[in-house]
Amino acid sequence: MSSSGVPVLHWNFGIGPITCHAWNKDRTQIAVSASSNEIHIFEWKNGDWHSIHTLSEHDLPVTGLDWGTKTNRIVSCSQDKNAFVWTFDKNIWKPELVLVRFNRAATYVKWSPLENKFAVGSGAKLVSICYYEQENHWWVSKQIKKPIRSTVTCLDWHPNNVLLAVGSCDFKCRVFSAYVKEVDEKPSPNPWGQKMPFGQLMSEYSVGGWVHRVAFSPSGCRLAFVSHDSSVSFVDSNNDSQKVQNLRTIHLPFTTVEWITENSVVAAGHDCSPVLFAVSQDVLKEVCKLDVPSAAKSSTVNSALQLFKNIDRNNAAEKVNVALKTLHQNRITQILPHSGTVGNVAKFTTCGTDGIVALWDLKNHPSL
Repeated sequence: MSSSGVPVLHWNFGIGPITCHAWNKDRTQIAVSASSNEIHIFEWKNGDWHSIHTLSEHDLPVTGLDWGTKTNRIVSCSQDKNAFVWTFDKNIWKPELVLVRFNRAATYVKWSPLENKFAVGSGAKLVSICYYEQENHWWVSKQIKKPIRSTVTCLDWHPNNVLLAVGSCDFKCRVFSAYVKEVDEKPSPNPWGQKMPFGQLMSEYSVGGWVHRVAFSPSGCRLAFVSHDSSVSFVDSNNDSQKVQNLRTIHLPFTTVEWITENSVVAAGHDCSPVLFAVSQDVLKEVCKLDVPSAAKSSTVNSALQLFKNIDRNNAAEKVNVALKTLHQNRITQILPHSGTVGNVAKFTTCGTDGIVALWDLKNHPSL
């Protein structure tokens, strides 16, 4: 499955376009969803990936995956309006249905840092905060509805296990309190706000397109999100939690973003290449593309005029190489930290609709 002779290690699992992926704790197993109702789990053995489990409880394409490293539980959501918590027992992944109470497709799912609850976004213009009710032995939910006015596309948890960032198709990114008294300790005040009852809107930010992905920094004091207007937005709650910087770029729209350190983020999307951004003197700036372009020429024709002369002379069009010069040949759908620490990611992985999962090494990178 692996390819050699290129600067970035990557694998094609042969299952088609990958919409999302998740790693286990020691990175020896990976769960991927290939735009279908199935979740494929692969294990690294003898220098290659081998399929060991296929989870097929969902009825429609899976839209979100997250693998809890503390509890070794997988949570998944799907267009079938359901979410499942998968527990590994006696060499079998057993699903538990979650009462998310959606009448539209589920779009995104994320475990909280303590993994005692998780959030699920929906096309029903709401977010369900799900937790395990010990008395009845099932997963129940509380819902955040107002003032979300469109499909929820992405979520991310603050390190304090209470605050939740929500991106949606109403051109807004919001920070809510997701405090659940049944499982959480009372939160202490932080730069985002003082009082945090469940569903409290802490901050709201406007952008020029629907929000694709949102991410808190390792400290939780900074927030980054990307939207369909090709912008990367940045908020620093230590300075002003209500002020947002919108950095417009020349790239095609980004679909995912992840913090590498407290002062740097990586974004990727329709340009098929990860792009590094850095915060310097409280200002977000673009640094460089992380992909190494291919040296191969797409065509030997020097000009359009020469191309038409060749066609006229030979009565045949020259074969054109349509391969991109980037490693990914189609949109990157997700970035996940792979190794390193929470505040200093050494390696990260990307997946895309070209069916590739790539491992990017940031060690000794000159721009970091």
